[in-house]
Order: sequence, then C-alpha cells, then structure tokens
Amino acid sequence: MRIISICPSNTELLAYLGALDQLIAVDDFSDWPEQVNMLPRLGPDLSIRMDDLEGLQPDLVLASLSVPGMEKNVAELEKRGIPHLVLNPQSLFDIRQDLQKTGKAIGTDPTSSLMQYDIILEEIRERGRRTASTPSLYWEWWPKPVFTPGGINWLTEISRITGASNVFGDVDEASIQTDWEAVRKLDPDYILLAWVGVLASNVKPAVVKKRPGWMEMKAISNIHIMEEFLYCRPSPRLLEGAIRLGKLIHPEQYEDMEIPHWLTNL
Repeated sequence: MRIISICPSNTELLAYLGALDQLIAVDDFSDWPEQVNMLPRLGPDLSIRMDDLEGLQPDLVLASLSVPGMEKNVAELEKRGIPHLVLNPQSLFDIRQDLQKTGKAIGTDPTSSLMQYDIILEEIRERGRRTASTPSLYWEWWPKPVFTPGGINWLTEISRITGASNVFGDVDEASIQTDWEAVRKLDPDYILLAWVGVLASNVKPAVVKKRPGWMEMKAISNIHIMEEFLYCRPSPRLLEGAIRLGKLIHPEQYEDMEIPHWLTNL
C-alpha cells in the first residue's frame, strides 16, 4: 500500500507495525524513527498541503483527532474522496486498539506488536502496584495560558500505573485550562514540564519559578523537564515514557527495569 501519515503518533504506530516501507510521505513534525526523515514532507499537521497529498495518490491517509484542529484535514480528505482512517486515542487501551485497527487497514498482522505491548504494560503496572507511596504530579502542557491534562488522558493513566496521581486527574476532561494560583493551591510533589511542540532544550524551569507564590511550593525543588515526544504523542512510545517516569518517582521499583529494545530500536 501507499500510506501517508499526517501526524507523528500515527507515523510511530506504523513503525511499531513494521510498515514503514509502505509510508510514502509524512507531516513536518513526524521525526521518529530516524528513517522517516528521508520522506517527502507535506507541511505542519494542521496545515497539510492537500494538493500535494492528493497528487501522491495514496491508498490510505492516517489522521488523528488527538491533534486539536485535525478535523479540518479530515473534512478535506472526505471532500476529495481520499481513503483515510481517523484515530482518536485517549488511553493506553485506545492505543492498543489503534495498533489493531491500523494493522487490519493496511493488511499487516499486529499480533506480535500487541503481545509485546501487553507484556511491557503489565510489567509497568505490576511494579506500580508495589510502590509504598503515591506522589502527586502536576503535568504542564503549556505555560501561558496554563494547559494540563485532566482525567480523560493517557498522562493521568501513566501517572496511576506507575504509582502516582495527577493532581487534575479528578476533572472529567482531556485537557484543562487552569492558572498558576490553582496549581499553587494543589501543591503537588512534582512539577513535570512537557510543553507540546517545544524542544526540551527550550523549556526553562527558571520561568516557572518566577510565578507568584511558587517558590513556597514543596515541588519547587522537584521540577523536571519531560521529553514531549515521550509524553504528548499517543503511540506505543508512551510506554517508554512511563518507564522513565517510574524511574524518576519510584526508583526503588523501576531502576532495574530496562527499556525494551522493541520500544526504542526499530
């Protein structure tokens, strides 16, 4: 098949299914695995050049509503009659389902990928069950205005299965706009910065420390920059992110857990 992916998480799904040889073009933000950097680029995920995409005559385009604003691309694909599959994962189970659904759509058997996914996820959960404490985590997706994940999101789930809790996990939404004072009052144990679309080298904890009252928070000495590509993309790479989170907050349980070759070297 001739497949085009128009967001990074879908490109990564194809990689885990062993289908990169069918991929003919990607969006500008798809950057993993390394070999996708050799493919034609069709623009940012929210500004795909549809004429160029159509000209490549794909058999299937993979889109995802996990990217806010992707609806515009989907509408254009429908208008042009271009075959497409739209995913909308919110949880680790949804990602597993997407591996299965995508594998079926492209004619690839996902059994091996699903088995490895399940084994890794269960080990993460089992280690999380053995933790002696449950630290509270504040995840920051964007600094101003402040956006953070709510209860309907994979970061709340990752927090839970590694023996922690998201301070906004009781809010029944996928993404929440809040403010500095609300976060200060919750006084989390950890402040985790995963600014969407921002390189880790450009995330500045010093900026966070200047917020009113934040120097008095117990987490002010526990601010960590989290790799956006391991926490903000709904692909199997979230399992690597979960292992790294476990090593950070519960080293006694996770320090000897190796990140499986299957997750990092494709």
